[in-house]
This record gives sequence, C-alpha cells and structure tokens, in this order.
Amino acid sequence: MTASVFFGCTFIAFGPAIALFLFTIARDPLRVIFLIAGAFFWLCSLLLSSLVWFITVQISNKESSTQQKGLLIFGVVLSVLLQETFRFGYYKLLKKANEGLLMLSAEETMPISIRQLAYVSGLGFGFMSGAFSMVNILADSVGPGTIGIHGDSQHYFLSSAFMTMAIILLHMFWGVVFFDSCEKQHWWSLAVVVISHLLVSCLTFQNPQYVGSLVPTYIIVFLVGLWAFFCSGGSLRNLKLCLTCKDKDFLLANHRPR
Repeated sequence: MTASVFFGCTFIAFGPAIALFLFTIARDPLRVIFLIAGAFFWLCSLLLSSLVWFITVQISNKESSTQQKGLLIFGVVLSVLLQETFRFGYYKLLKKANEGLLMLSAEETMPISIRQLAYVSGLGFGFMSGAFSMVNILADSVGPGTIGIHGDSQHYFLSSAFMTMAIILLHMFWGVVFFDSCEKQHWWSLAVVVISHLLVSCLTFQNPQYVGSLVPTYIIVFLVGLWAFFCSGGSLRNLKLCLTCKDKDFLLANHRPR
C-alpha cells in the first residue's frame, strides 16, 4: 500500500470525525475528558469480548470450518452486546457525574447537558472503534500477498475506509439515540439501536461483495442520523435554516444545558 493510499483512506475514515472534534469538542476541556472516557469504555468492552473470544477459540475444534464460522458469528454478536452494555454503564456513570458537577457548580444548570454528553461519548466510542479498524487494515496491508491477485476486488482499502467512517458516525448517532431513550425510558428505542448495530456488524460478512455491505450500511447511517437529529432537539425548520446558512446558532456549541 502506497503512502498516498494510506493517507487518503485515513482522511476518508477519520476526516468527518476529526472535523466534528475540532469544531465542537476541542475547545471545551470537559467535553474532551468525557470523550476520552467514552473511548476508554469502548476499549474495556473490546478487552472483555476479546478475552471471551480467546478462551472460546482455544476450547473449540480448530479444524472444523463450520464451528469456526459459528464462533465468528458468536464473536460479532458478543462484541456488539458488550459495547451496548458498556454504553449503558457509561450513561449511568455520566448521570452520577453530572449530578456531582451540578452540586459543585455555582450555576443552577448542569455544566454540560445530557444531549451533549450523548454526542461526545458516542464520538469517543466511534474514534476508538475506528482506530482499531485502521490497525486491522494496516496489519492486512503488510502482507503476505497482494490484494486482488486472484481476481478479487481491488478496492479493499477504500471500502474499509468508507466502512470505518460509517461506523464512527453510527456510534455518534447511536449514542445520541441511546441516551435519549434512557432519559425517556423508551426501551423499544434501545432495542432498535442494538438491532441496527448487530445488523451493520453482520453486513460485513458480505465482504468482499462491498456493495452488499456499504450500500445498506449508509442507508442505516442516514436513517439513524436523521433519528439522532430529532432526538437532539432538531426540527425541519432549523434544518432548513442550517442548510440555507441562515442559522447562526450551532446545535451543540451553543446549546443550553437542561
């Protein structure tokens, strides 16, 4: 893999997330702390799922292709469930932390709203998830072998970059919807978040038929993103103002904590 391909794929995968971080999070130390904490929680979920996966593989029959395929599906499902479990645990922790910050604050409002926390923690989950996706891509690029030498798709790195970008954005959207659902106790919404997460993860089994995984994934990105927009207090009116560059207030940068 050439340097141009590497940096190009990195820009595709992390460009939108880095832009969001710089414009909405980087200037607020409190948001940066919560983002790093969110990334740490995702890392903990990965560590636990990796431990279970390692033990399961060791006790399984490594020569059975059917059993190994079943273990792969089990690993994906387990990883998703653990990620969402840790997201719920992080939500509970943030609620307690926000109450403590309110007691220490001289103001009557919370220093950071639950909607902002949902966005920041979701982006933290996405950053760490994307970082590990890039590590896997780099490991594959070292070799041995050449991508597409047997007639397979030559767009492995490009497709992986677009998939990584989708996963990062989805974690951000899932975080907003998840926290809003917990606040309103809409448990069916939590189920939809978990199911959509499972669906996107299982779509990667379509690879190397990248059209079969990327197209449905980006449809889900659009739908969940629209859902997260309305959950975060958006409306058709301010969406129109934003698209026509007539709205001077940023949804998150100038949002008053509740």
